[in-house]
Amino acid sequence: MTMKPSLQLRVGAHLTMTPQLQQAIHLLQLSTLDLRQEIQQALDSNPMLEQEDLFDECASPADNDDDWQESIPDELSQDSSWEDSFQDASLGSLSSSVAPAGESDIERNTSEDTLQQHVEWQVMMLDLDDQQRAIAERLIDALDPNGLIAQPLEDITEGLRAQGFESLSVADVERTAIMLQQCEPAGLFARDLRECLLLQLDQLPQDTPLLAQARRLIRQFLEALGNGDTRLLKRRLGIDDESLERITCLIKALDPHPGRQFDSTSHQYVIPDLTLRHSTRHGWQVELNEDALPRLRLNPDYSSLVRRADKSDDNTFFKQHLQEARWFIKSIASRNDTLLRVGREIMARQHRYIDMGEEGLKPLTLSDIAGAVDMHESTISRVTTQKFIHTPRGVVELKLFFSSQVGGSGEGDAHSGAAIRARIRKYVSEEPTRRPLSDARLVELLDDQGIKVARRTVAKYREALGIPSSSERRKMA
Repeated sequence: MTMKPSLQLRVGAHLTMTPQLQQAIHLLQLSTLDLRQEIQQALDSNPMLEQEDLFDECASPADNDDDWQESIPDELSQDSSWEDSFQDASLGSLSSSVAPAGESDIERNTSEDTLQQHVEWQVMMLDLDDQQRAIAERLIDALDPNGLIAQPLEDITEGLRAQGFESLSVADVERTAIMLQQCEPAGLFARDLRECLLLQLDQLPQDTPLLAQARRLIRQFLEALGNGDTRLLKRRLGIDDESLERITCLIKALDPHPGRQFDSTSHQYVIPDLTLRHSTRHGWQVELNEDALPRLRLNPDYSSLVRRADKSDDNTFFKQHLQEARWFIKSIASRNDTLLRVGREIMARQHRYIDMGEEGLKPLTLSDIAGAVDMHESTISRVTTQKFIHTPRGVVELKLFFSSQVGGSGEGDAHSGAAIRARIRKYVSEEPTRRPLSDARLVELLDDQGIKVARRTVAKYREALGIPSSSERRKMA
């Protein structure tokens, strides 16, 4: 059998990941504090860039260099597969030009990863089909700062069904969650504290002394351990004081908050990217926080030194830095425009938050905003991570406004998980000290407000809020 060479013509759309587009994507996913550092590094390394003096009304000179080609799309809305390019976006040649001496790009960009970024990198390595990847994205969004899944899997399933996965079952979501539990550090994607600790025990050698007893204690008697009931533990586990002390030390060595090590915001000042302002004429308006970032421009003195046809080393140096400075300024402008569009669309849908707080939040998914602003869901996820808006109720992260639908099938009877959690928190804060509300009573109170949820859902939300059970709250009273 002989193989004959043939020529085939295929037509398709492909997004070329130029260094300029890589830089634009990289800047888009940075928090304001990280972007400030990036801007300062660019100012230090590129003589063509300078910070615009607020008191200097002189504008940068017009530049008609025909050799420079605009390589960044006007909008970053057609990136159909961020997963194919996101990692490389932070390792482009442009970002390497501003890296501090002695520090590689990889070290610089992974040292400040958020929990979501850290997990996304690992999930990209898993062999998942399209449905599993969609589930994985929702599970990543559902992670709380501790690294646990903060939403009931039933809610996540309902939200995905509304996005087009009609045949999806809770079991499908659970199987994907179990796959994601392979991620490091151990304990991520657990559904509660018990599962988080058990996942970490599974990482230990099977010949670890008293490992089986430690597993049984966590599964069945974790509350007794928290209450210091050593007599019950010794009796139920059939162990002596020494063995109990060794098991307790083993469990205390585990991390109940495996995601906390990536929580950079708890150690930094939060600078709002957006501001919600009210005017008599226009009502509530979302605006960029002009003080969040320094304004940049091209240095007019150095720019004037660039000569069009000159091939000398000095002119090549200036020309290259002039081009990079333009790309950098355009990338920041593109980031700000994308952030503003997304912020305006979010607040247009969640305007009840202004008057009611979290209780007024409506069900809202990444796909809802993605469809409205013509962007990919991955873009929305990254542009709302570690991006904050100043509201009358304080500075909040844009991700606060996303929550899956719980109960109901229509606009009038659907409620967001965030709103339900806020109501549970409110009910518990107002409960009689000596008669705390049971989960069943919380279900009744929610039902009185037209919110129909299962008792297990209420228990899951209560645990996610860090609220002990009614019996434990009664003991603490």
